[in-house]
Amino acid sequence: MQDRVYVWEAPVRVTHWINVICILALSVTGFYIGNPFLVARETSAFLMGWMRFVHFVVAYIFVVNMAVRIYWAFAGNKYAVWQEILPFTGDRMGKLFSHMSYYAFLGKKPPTELGHTPLASAGYCIMYALFALSAVTGFALYSQPHHHGFLQFAFGWVFGIMSIPATRLLHHLTMWLIFYFVILHIYLVLFQNSTSKSGILGSIFDGYRFVPSKKAGK
Repeated sequence: MQDRVYVWEAPVRVTHWINVICILALSVTGFYIGNPFLVARETSAFLMGWMRFVHFVVAYIFVVNMAVRIYWAFAGNKYAVWQEILPFTGDRMGKLFSHMSYYAFLGKKPPTELGHTPLASAGYCIMYALFALSAVTGFALYSQPHHHGFLQFAFGWVFGIMSIPATRLLHHLTMWLIFYFVILHIYLVLFQNSTSKSGILGSIFDGYRFVPSKKAGK
């Protein structure tokens, strides 16, 4: 017998799927801005302009969505709080290596955490660092025409550290690193979903995971 446990609250699930949509939209439009793969038949199509517009609007949504998830790391339930996201608290660091062994087919003990496993936590920390780096470099590039505006004030300092081409290259490379972590994230979820009966895949849709009744009753 198994019991359902409500793990992922609505803000966690909603911000997760907004991230998915934003990453897809930013990637497609970003690729086009860097290397146009469609040719407009006439200037009135304003294709590059629309791509840039969508890219920047989605970027704002992406940043707001990250801010909401960070807020929920302090306001959410015990599975969403920042202590569960950081892999360095309590005994989580010791479990990190055993979980890595399990997913690499070197260990037989699957993760038992209902929330974020230490490995997932480490991945999310790196992912959000990449999100922040992508946002900073992206808005720095966007601030170039705004010589006296807020964007120039907030992000113009980036060009004091690196050149404009280097900033553009870093912004592009960050996107590829995010791709790699998304692929790894999907693999880990599918692997655990196929080797356990905890309902990890479905939980991101309805918020519930499954545990043996005796464990749920503790």
